Amino acid sequence: MAKTVSDPYADALRREILRSELQRMRVLAIVLAVLLAATLFAANLLTDLNQRMFRVAIPGWLPLAGIGPFLLYELAAMTALRWRLAKDKDFPRPARFANALIETSLPGVIIAALALHMDPQLVFGFWPPLLYFIFILLSTLRLDFWLSLWTGVVAAVQQMVLVLWLLPITPWGNIPDETLAYHFSRSVVLLLAGAVAGVVAGSLRRQFDNSVAAAAARDRVTNLFGQHVSPAVVDRLLATSSEPASEMRTVCVLFLDIRGFTATTRRRPAGETVALLNDFFAEMIEVVDRHSGIINKFLGDGFLALFGAPLKDPSAATNALAAARGMLEAVEAWNRLRPQQTLRVGIGIHIGEAVTGTVGSPQRKEYTVIGDTVNLAARLEQLTKETGSQLLVSNSVHEAMQATGDASPATDLGAMAIRGYDEGVRVWRLA
Repeated sequence: MAKTVSDPYADALRREILRSELQRMRVLAIVLAVLLAATLFAANLLTDLNQRMFRVAIPGWLPLAGIGPFLLYELAAMTALRWRLAKDKDFPRPARFANALIETSLPGVIIAALALHMDPQLVFGFWPPLLYFIFILLSTLRLDFWLSLWTGVVAAVQQMVLVLWLLPITPWGNIPDETLAYHFSRSVVLLLAGAVAGVVAGSLRRQFDNSVAAAAARDRVTNLFGQHVSPAVVDRLLATSSEPASEMRTVCVLFLDIRGFTATTRRRPAGETVALLNDFFAEMIEVVDRHSGIINKFLGDGFLALFGAPLKDPSAATNALAAARGMLEAVEAWNRLRPQQTLRVGIGIHIGEAVTGTVGSPQRKEYTVIGDTVNLAARLEQLTKETGSQLLVSNSVHEAMQATGDASPATDLGAMAIRGYDEGVRVWRLA
């Protein structure tokens, strides 16, 4: 490949190529089985046609002796490739070239066998030489330019060797199909067909390459940020083509918790509880996505949402507030439609500096935010229980509201004692 790739990426691409090779072998095995059945039928049942077409009638067992070994070889190769694929082992490159040589020799074997039963000149105008094009065409599924070209070379050389062996060829003559130029041009066409197949194989390889790269990049985003990242955020993250840097940045943190949900789980079956959470969170996630946020963590019956990370957002506070209001509206609509499953939520929001980055092991990493900003947002969400509020924000969020001209009514609860803070923290109630 033209570019250096990570081991997981290279392994994924290698497996896709092996699956494509397995598909090629499967198609070729079907072609050989059909060809064997057709020739056996013609040799054993169409006796009149057999005697008219051939100088010496073809024995009924000849197709089995000529095509059968190739079919058995293909089935054995398929079995070996499946085994290697199951063991996550590669197909050695020299073995690929040897396999191409063996497979592409089938038309030559058939030509040599038929030349014993009919005029060799007629054999080269019959269907066996056309089989070379089937092998060249299927070589594109190898996804390797050089293997396709090699198949074309084998076909061209074999046909030319058979011509020189079986036919009375002259450099120049009055009968075109007995001249060297006539048959040499046919071999050149086979060689060119192999080159064209190689170009197609290279194009397919690049498509596989790009598809696997895109899948690997999306897996990277999913592993770092979870499944609930909006498509717009995913596209922007993929455009960076690198892992988010560990840094101190301004983020707006939103905590949401369902009030009294733990107690209600005692009265509901487990399946109903999970289904209810899934349905409710689906609506909340849609609101967060709509306002350029991401769900960073699910915390039982609540979650942590981020605005302004991992992508910078100068409107992080505005978007977080809009998301919070949207979620409260969604809760009201939920309660109207489901009076038997009414829910109450508490939301706390704070904006400030926090450490952002990926933590974990090489096998499992997670994007996270750490610092006082996160702790205070969590404390504000917990404080909604004591104040009977649905939405509490810090003074820094309220200042961001004023800076943007947001005139939404807000109640100043003053400096409140919050666990973990020596001095009172000024808190505002928005709902």
